[in-house]
Amino acid sequence: MTALSPTLALACDLISRPSVTPADEGCQELMTRRLSDIGFKVESMRIEEVDNFWALRGHSTGPVLCFAGHTDVVPTGPLQAWQHKPFDALVDEQGMLCGRGAADMKGSLASMIIAVERFVADHPQHKGAIAFLITSDEEGPAHHGTKAVVERLSKRGERMDWCIVGEPSSTSLVGDVVKNGRRGSLGCTLTVRGVQGHVAYPHLAKNPIHLATPALAELADTHWDDGNDFFPPTSFQISNLNSGTGATNVVPGELTSIFNFRFSTESTVEQLQQRVCEILDKHGLDYHLEWALSGLPFLTEPGVLLDAISDSIRSVTGRETKPSTSGGTSDGRFIATMGAQVVELGPVNATIHQVNERVLASDLDVLTDIYYQTMVNLLT
Repeated sequence: MTALSPTLALACDLISRPSVTPADEGCQELMTRRLSDIGFKVESMRIEEVDNFWALRGHSTGPVLCFAGHTDVVPTGPLQAWQHKPFDALVDEQGMLCGRGAADMKGSLASMIIAVERFVADHPQHKGAIAFLITSDEEGPAHHGTKAVVERLSKRGERMDWCIVGEPSSTSLVGDVVKNGRRGSLGCTLTVRGVQGHVAYPHLAKNPIHLATPALAELADTHWDDGNDFFPPTSFQISNLNSGTGATNVVPGELTSIFNFRFSTESTVEQLQQRVCEILDKHGLDYHLEWALSGLPFLTEPGVLLDAISDSIRSVTGRETKPSTSGGTSDGRFIATMGAQVVELGPVNATIHQVNERVLASDLDVLTDIYYQTMVNLLT
């Protein structure tokens, strides 16, 4: 059997640890031991049940380049549906690295570590500083992970200029797409109150389903904004709708609807909330809203970091990359609050969160080379 490359060997070691969120299962200890060996000062930050660490090497008086990511993975789903056991990391006959976390995102973590080890060996007196911000709570509630670490770092005046998040950004070929921003996510639980009664006596009841339906239809049809050069228009989606007692002859007393905005920088949270209330008020509803802001939109415009990454992808692969702000939220939304330029770059995302998660094994070696070249571009 052909020996695995250093990146693939480390990726397999990480994947073999069943770190279903928020568990870490020793992944961070493996990473911090290797970082300590090449001169990083490592600070573990366990916050509630979540393991995190911040590591720094070099002089923070110069530019600071941070690698960020997470060691936790989503649950496996039905084990019998997997072709190989999800934590038996292996490279199959088609050259695919198989296992939970191969794409999201233990492959990226391995590429980061190996790239940094090589870079420090080649450039021990590099400019500025290299940092790592790693959590085990990205796939979970995300309250005690990157968000909490960023709050601590900000309070004590730590800074970073550039951050590469290892989220699986690529679509078909490694490096074909990078994420230079994300839309904001604003969720809401709407409760519409009516009057419960017998279906045979509708004049004695107020059916919240009938009352809410026109308002929900208007919310779904509303044009919220046009987006801009970097973001698509804001979208509104209803994800849950619940009402009724289970009986067929009872008019329910309440309807609950859960909806979400994925919003561009053309709309603010306050504007969206105000417009929702205006529509509900226009329909004369008796309602209650509970809002939940998961993250504000952030954007890294073309500049030093995006140019350095694009040049690295071109140098290593010969292809041009496409910046994109599509997809869900990521921990980049928290890191961006520190004023850093943030770009997400990782392997192909075709199987993330799926049964039989896998990536092309050779892509991780390519990703390692891209990370390495980016450090050359920024810190030498």
